[in-house]
Amino acid sequence: MSDQQNGGAIGGFIRFFSSSLVTPLLILASWLLGAFALVELPREEEPQIVVPLFDIFVSMPGASPEEVEKRIVNNGERVFWEIPGVEYVYSTAAPNGAVFIVRFRVGEDMERSLIKLFTKVYSHLDFLPPGASLPLIKPRSIDDVPILALTFYSPTKDPLSLRRIVATVRDKINPISDISETTILGGRKRQFQVFFDPAKLAAHLVTPADLVGLIRQNNVRLPAGHVDSEPKLVDVEPNALITSKEDLENLVVSVSQGKVVYLRDVAQVVDGPDQDERSLTLRFGRAASAQTKAPIEAVTLAIAKRKGANATFLAKKILADVDALRPSVLPPDVHYVVTRNYGQTAAEKSNELLEHMGIAIFGVSFLIALFLGWRAAAITAIAIPTTLAITLLTFHLFHFTINRVTLFALIFTIGILVDDPIVGVENIVRHLHLPTAAGRSLLSVTIEAMLEIVGPLILATLAVIAAILPMATVGGLMGPYMRPIPIGATTAMIVSMLVSLSATPWASVWLLKGSKHAGERGEGFLLRLYRAFVTPLIYNRWLRLAFVLSVLFLLTGAVALIPLKLVRAKMLPFDNKNEFQVILNMPEGTPLQATRSVLDRIAEVVLRVPEVTNVEIQAGTHSPYNFNGLIRHYFLREFPYQGDLQVNLTDKSERKRQSHDIAESVRPEINRLVQAIPGAYVQVAEVPPGPPVLSTLVWEIYGPSASGRREIAAQIEKLMRQSPEITDIATYEESNRPLEVLNVDLVKASLNGLPGEAVTQNIVTALEGTSPGLAHAPDEPERVQILVRLPEELRRTDQAVRNLSLLSRFARLIPVKDLTAERLGWQHHPIYHKNLMPVTYLLGDVSGQVGSPVYGILDFTPSLEKLRSPEGKPLEILYTHLPESPNAWAIKWDGEWQVTFEVFRDLGKAFALVLVLIFILVVGWFRSFVTPWAVMLPIPLSLIGILPAHWYLGMFFTATSMIGMMAGAGIVVRNAIILVDFIEMRLAAGDPLEEAVISAGAVRLRPILLTALAVIIGSAVILFDPIFQGLALALMAGEIAATILSQPAVPVFYYMLHKRRFQKKTQPSPDLSQHVQP
Repeated sequence: MSDQQNGGAIGGFIRFFSSSLVTPLLILASWLLGAFALVELPREEEPQIVVPLFDIFVSMPGASPEEVEKRIVNNGERVFWEIPGVEYVYSTAAPNGAVFIVRFRVGEDMERSLIKLFTKVYSHLDFLPPGASLPLIKPRSIDDVPILALTFYSPTKDPLSLRRIVATVRDKINPISDISETTILGGRKRQFQVFFDPAKLAAHLVTPADLVGLIRQNNVRLPAGHVDSEPKLVDVEPNALITSKEDLENLVVSVSQGKVVYLRDVAQVVDGPDQDERSLTLRFGRAASAQTKAPIEAVTLAIAKRKGANATFLAKKILADVDALRPSVLPPDVHYVVTRNYGQTAAEKSNELLEHMGIAIFGVSFLIALFLGWRAAAITAIAIPTTLAITLLTFHLFHFTINRVTLFALIFTIGILVDDPIVGVENIVRHLHLPTAAGRSLLSVTIEAMLEIVGPLILATLAVIAAILPMATVGGLMGPYMRPIPIGATTAMIVSMLVSLSATPWASVWLLKGSKHAGERGEGFLLRLYRAFVTPLIYNRWLRLAFVLSVLFLLTGAVALIPLKLVRAKMLPFDNKNEFQVILNMPEGTPLQATRSVLDRIAEVVLRVPEVTNVEIQAGTHSPYNFNGLIRHYFLREFPYQGDLQVNLTDKSERKRQSHDIAESVRPEINRLVQAIPGAYVQVAEVPPGPPVLSTLVWEIYGPSASGRREIAAQIEKLMRQSPEITDIATYEESNRPLEVLNVDLVKASLNGLPGEAVTQNIVTALEGTSPGLAHAPDEPERVQILVRLPEELRRTDQAVRNLSLLSRFARLIPVKDLTAERLGWQHHPIYHKNLMPVTYLLGDVSGQVGSPVYGILDFTPSLEKLRSPEGKPLEILYTHLPESPNAWAIKWDGEWQVTFEVFRDLGKAFALVLVLIFILVVGWFRSFVTPWAVMLPIPLSLIGILPAHWYLGMFFTATSMIGMMAGAGIVVRNAIILVDFIEMRLAAGDPLEEAVISAGAVRLRPILLTALAVIIGSAVILFDPIFQGLALALMAGEIAATILSQPAVPVFYYMLHKRRFQKKTQPSPDLSQHVQP
């Protein structure tokens, strides 16, 4: 035999594995390794996205935002911008200090980025002015997001006792190795509060600052060395620590007229809960089984995991350990609810993956059994799990975790890896029914069948890989979401091809033994119908032209759905989660009780929803943040005028409505409630399905003056409120907040021996309070702070502060009002920068039927074009990049639009690269620049199914739809490759061109139909998933349209391209009636 007949090295490969006992061992080994990988792969909710993110805090007490901007921000952000790998620098110049957020490019190593940042900062500390603190650098990562939140409540315990119990619980579970950061939210901390009486202090010539110094000086313990005693040295430690309320009360303040004055004589010492302005309450909804629906004080314990830890196992371990603490630590009257469990949701999705895999394998096997028999189905049932097992092992070797992104990649592979086994099994079965199979061994027929398709099979696999691999070029935050798809799918396709060349022929030899196969079968009704349809298209030019025009008409109509907005584009569809948040920003300066009142009214709206299990109401603090909150920095929301609701829903398996529909149902009433409060803003924040952004719609206003930016922002906000489709409007511009400045008369203060620092420090102690240290209570699970300040009733006005007496150098008491001049004004507004340029932010969301920011932008842009800068010039409207100069007046669209643009831009480039790669592969294989056009014809034909399907079902065309389209392009091209390869085999055997294209199409009809049906079955299991349904629909609808149209179109188009190469033969029109007889 020639090398070609033997198949060369590939033929030897097939022969070896077809008859070797090594093959079943390798199959078994792959299954075991896949099972091992499935068990070992960590399960978690969020993907491991490496985006080095750092917060840098620099304080400069007394400095205005304008001074902070000039002295710290302008210099600091230039230093940060010089660091290689930095993509964004966000800066905020606020009163008394600055905050920087430095974000590196996606994929930059976290540790190296931290080293670069520290090196740069501490080698340029000279940029900090005198009076500024050293920078505090805090790294942020996805692993900071708590995976588990337990909210404790009790009908009998006060907030102080409840928090103490929760802190003890935290200490008990901290030794669990995979726990990283734990946070306690809500409740009250124990605190020693020293409420001084200003009149009594004045009577004994004592100031608040004296009390602070007194406590600090009498709260010390130091090692003093040792004494040389026998037989051992004795260490000596003088102890003057404050351990109790009595220790504080018994401190001697002074001696007046022979009488000792104790601290208890001039101040009230309280050992009790702190008075920090925060509140956390829990309310149960209609879906909860709790007895009480009234608000109840609660404390939440949020727990994050170490990088790479299995969230599912960790959550189960923590819950088991917490339950084991009853009744020693957790009394019977203390209860808890799990308000977040990402370990459970990760396990549910993992189990769902296994279920989908099982359904896909069973469905494809059942399909093969219907067409080819149970033996052929068994062969497929061996090949598919083998491929999936090795794909799982690859994920384990690449240190992936099972999360919502890698699950997407694994489910995606199910729909595309079934092709190779089907093609191999179908061709083996077909060869067994040829007359040439009679009298030959099953092994030789199997090898012959595999060698016939091995060339186009390899080429077709490379074509699918070429269609998928360019997805790895997607950049930005969406890149890590995409990357597991090309890695997993490429691995699956390579493994699927190798399995088809080894396990499939081996299984065929063993499972097809004894089956009746010799003897050619007649053509069935489907093949006769196909011949009846294609034959006149080949022989009749007018019918052929009508067919081509009809296909073009369908394609044009499908594509027209996009500009007609009947099919709308969106980055990702809305996910179906078990939670959402309501973020409230009251006007700056709003007291805690007023914020709490509004939150309670919003909670009443939410609690009317039947799917709500419970609501956590946070005022002056924040909920345990998710990935969205990490990027938006919700953990910095700790002012009395800020609050949020954490709304927890019943499990998605127990409700009909999706979380987005529930959030949309409460959004209008919440907005109406908050809009009635001038200066208040509210956002209904859902967990995004993809990378989080600041908001769905973000307007960034750039310009040289803050007043001009505020003026433009006010005009845009007015336009936003006129749009019925824009909701959740918010701004970073703070409302005016009253400010009382007490200007110290430095001359008068100096003459009395009182430096300005002493005056200001006494005022700070009176109002905010000053902590001279900690009370040393080792049995307390949290530190116990000592705080010196005025009693609460005296802090409600400034009179007590102005009447506060200070002691001059002449031992005379001087009230603060005699040393200061009062000036009323407004608190300074923060100044924001982005990438070194001043900016003002406006935020919004899109509701109603629009749902996508793309169309909100298109509809809103004409209104923006009418706006003018303070100089009367048109504003530059930017969509993808920042203005080139800080002196230019410009509006930049950001938010979800930026990610949408980057994703579709990169996917568009990837798709163009796909077409080029496939064209090169096909040119190289067929050695023709003409044939590839016939092979690639099915790619646009898939749009005839994809776009109308999205329109009919009312679905967005999303990034997952685009991925499905690209993968579908590879699948339909591989079918076309095998079809064209058969045409050329017929031509090489001497068949006329007309008969070759018709016969090849007939021979390949069954495997192509089987492949299409298998892809449909493999994708159908994810059709109802809110995230993956775009992928499933694109694969299913694209495969249906491309299969129905390309089966006649590819032969017809091949004939049109090549008929001039062959001698024209005049043939009579065939009798079509013979092809449609039953």
